[in-house]
Amino acid sequence: MTTTDERVAELTHRLVNDHPPGDTPVRDFLAARFDAGLAWLRFPEGLGGLGLPAGLQQLSDAIVETAGGPDPFALNPMGYGMAGPTIVAHGSAELQRRLLRPLYVCDEIWCQLFSEPGAGSDLAGLATRAVQGPDGTWRVEGQKIWTSKAHQARWALLLARTDPDMPKHAGMTYFVLDMEDPGVEVRPLRQMTGDADFNDVFLHGARVPDTHRLGPVGAGWRVAMTTLANERNAIGGGSTARGAGPIAAALDLWRDRSDLRTPVLRDRLVSLFARAEALRLTAIRYAAAPSAYPNSPEGTLSKLVDAELNQDVLEFCVELLGAEATAFPSYEPSDDPARRADVRWRFLRSRANTIEGGTAEVLRNVLGERALGLPVDVRVDKGKPWRDVPRG
Repeated sequence: MTTTDERVAELTHRLVNDHPPGDTPVRDFLAARFDAGLAWLRFPEGLGGLGLPAGLQQLSDAIVETAGGPDPFALNPMGYGMAGPTIVAHGSAELQRRLLRPLYVCDEIWCQLFSEPGAGSDLAGLATRAVQGPDGTWRVEGQKIWTSKAHQARWALLLARTDPDMPKHAGMTYFVLDMEDPGVEVRPLRQMTGDADFNDVFLHGARVPDTHRLGPVGAGWRVAMTTLANERNAIGGGSTARGAGPIAAALDLWRDRSDLRTPVLRDRLVSLFARAEALRLTAIRYAAAPSAYPNSPEGTLSKLVDAELNQDVLEFCVELLGAEATAFPSYEPSDDPARRADVRWRFLRSRANTIEGGTAEVLRNVLGERALGLPVDVRVDKGKPWRDVPRG
């Protein structure tokens, strides 16, 4: 262990000793962690970090997890995993000071306004329009879809088209949108679990001050790549503890229900465990020596493998339960932790894993082109103004 490792371990142990997670309100613990610079170690001092290598985050996270501390990603996923890193990379000093601490302590929940009915996998084809007025304020018109947490969010990461005469990747700008603006309308979308965790969002002249723009006008795609890279790293990161993460559900069920075991299912469980171990060890190696964090291919690979493994593990669980798996407790919307921990609820929810955060097909293209150097897909719209590109 290096001197820097020892410093991070000492600071984190001091945090959990001074603020025992079992006795400290979640908000107070998160506030203490932010102020100690242990929220995002790679961030600058005063912004929740210590300016240290990103690979040290797992060391601090493991100590907090072992002590029973709260997981900020679980509490505010779009905020912690995507908004924070994007604001630090592209936001003004004023925005960083205003937004980061309330985000981390979960006073302000975040959502992500990217996907649209006509621009899901082809995000750069989005049509939501932002026009700047004489006073500098932007007015936004359009529709976003599949927006998780929009019904709870105070702030949103917004990607909008500001120049339709430019090629589709060049004519977008990135903003931070106040979800309490009167021009924002949120409509829930019901999922197969019965819940409505994601939403349609309609923007009817929603206003965004120019001070809430991230990056230059027209550079929205570059800023969005920061968000997406961090999103995939956050989703695919998971726990580094053996037997944790997606495989935990199968192991717990196997231990609890010896009456359901068969040799064939045992063989499948061993195979799933081997895949989980490969993912865990890859994540540890990646964290120890990130090649170009967060824009390296390992994050994309981890997200893809994690999503598909989670689906396969939960399929195994419902097959192990047999007919019992069809007795889903309730389709009534509820945030009850016990209901959402049920493998039957998790199985239904897992169907979205290979869509959210980049579809499995898109991620395979990214890995093929950027990691393996394979030929890129033919793009007939390359160089054309966005307004001249046919849309479905």
